Amino acid sequence: MFDRKAYEDRVKWFVHDRFGMFIHWGLYAIPARGEWVRSYEEIPVDDYQPFFDEFNPVDFDAKKWAAAAKRAGMKYAVLTSKHHDGFCLFDSRLTDYKSTNTPAGRDIVAEFLDAFRAEGIKVGLYYSLLDWHHPDYPAYGDERHPMRNNPAYEGQGEHFDRYLDYMHGQVRELCTNYGKLDIMWYDFSYADMTGEKWRATELVRMVRALQPGIVLDNRLEVSGEGFGSLLTAQPSEYSGDFVSPEQIIPPDGIFDQMGNRVVWESCITMNNNWGYCAQDKFFKPAPMLVRKLVECVSKGGNLLLNVGPDARGNIPQESLDILEQIGAWMDKNHRSIYGCGAAGLPKPENGRITRSGNTLYYHITEPSVGYIPLMGVSADDVKRIRYLADGSELHMVKNWITTNYSDVVFTTFGPDPQLPDAVDSVIQVELKGE
Repeated sequence: MFDRKAYEDRVKWFVHDRFGMFIHWGLYAIPARGEWVRSYEEIPVDDYQPFFDEFNPVDFDAKKWAAAAKRAGMKYAVLTSKHHDGFCLFDSRLTDYKSTNTPAGRDIVAEFLDAFRAEGIKVGLYYSLLDWHHPDYPAYGDERHPMRNNPAYEGQGEHFDRYLDYMHGQVRELCTNYGKLDIMWYDFSYADMTGEKWRATELVRMVRALQPGIVLDNRLEVSGEGFGSLLTAQPSEYSGDFVSPEQIIPPDGIFDQMGNRVVWESCITMNNNWGYCAQDKFFKPAPMLVRKLVECVSKGGNLLLNVGPDARGNIPQESLDILEQIGAWMDKNHRSIYGCGAAGLPKPENGRITRSGNTLYYHITEPSVGYIPLMGVSADDVKRIRYLADGSELHMVKNWITTNYSDVVFTTFGPDPQLPDAVDSVIQVELKGE
C-alpha cells in the first residue's frame, strides 16, 4: 500500500530546492563525441579500451565543480557513477573497470560527494541499469548495445541474473560506502527491460533500507518517455518519487489521474549532448535557461541542468559562463524559486507566476506599453507590492488610463519603458492573509 505521508515527507526538500546540477562524465569525454559514442558507432570493447588506459583528468577538482554549482544557485547535484558503457567512477569491489584502476587512480564519486556536501549542496548519484561492458548483459539483438548487430555476441545475456546480482551489488556499495545520499537517479527502462526485469522491488527495498529518506526517479519503470505508475492512485513500490521528462518541459506540468500535481524534474542539457562533445558549441544562452527554470517552477517542477566536463576534468568555459550569469540573477531573485511552485493562476501574456503561500512572484519578461498588469488578483487582496531584486516599493496605479480595466491590478517600474532586468524582472505581490 502506497504511504502518501511518507512520500510527501521524502520529497519535501526536493520540491523546495527546485534547481540542480547534472554531471555526465566518463571515458566518453576522451573521444569527445557524446556519452552514447560507443553505441552510435558500434565500437567493440577492445577499441574502447584505450580510453580506459589513458583516463587521467589532471585538471579535475571537484571543489571547483561544487563552487560553480553553488554560485549558480543550485541546491543539489547528481553525478554519473556509472553510465551505459559500464565504466565506474567509484571504487567498486565488483569490477576492475573503474576510475581507481586508471592512470587517474582516484575515486571520483568520493571526491564529488565530499566537495558538494562541503558547499551545503545535496548529493545524488546516477546509475545506469544498462551495462555494455558486462559479459552477462544482453548484446546481440538488443536495441541499444554497441554489439547489437554482431552475431559473435549472440547468447550474451543468457545469464542475466548474474548481471542483476552485479548491478544490485554495486548499488548496495553506493548506498553503503559513501554516507548519506539524497537522490538515486536510475537510467533507464526500455522494451521488455522494465520493472521486475531489473528485480525492481527487491532493489528499491534494499536502497530504502540502507538510505532512509532517499529520493528516487521513475526510470525503473520507464525512460524519459512515459510517466509510470506515479500517475495512478496506487503507485508501484518501484515507481520512484518523481517523473523525469528529458529535454522537454511539460506543456502544462504533470498531473495524476485524479487531477493532482505530480512531482517532476526536467533534465536538460546546456548544449545538445550530455557527455562532453568537442564540436557541440550550440549552448543555450543564460537568459533562456533562467526563463526555463522559472517555467519549470511555475508548472510545479524542478530543473536539473547538465554540464559535461572534458577529458581533463574541466567544465567547459561556455558552461561556466552560463552558470555565472544564472547565479547573478539568482542572487537577487532566488526567493521566487526556492520554496515556490505553481500559482494556480492562468499564465499571463507578459511572463509567468510562481507562488509561495500568500506571496505571488510575477516574472515579467515582456515589457508593457504603459502600466504592468498583474493578472489574477484583486486590489482588495493585495497587501504590498515590491520589486524583488532590491525590495523597493511599487504602487498600484489607478487613473484614467486604467479605469476601463477596474478588475485588473496595475503597477509600474517608472518612466523607463524598458524592464529593469532584461532577463526577468520579478514583482513580489504579498496578499492579505485569511
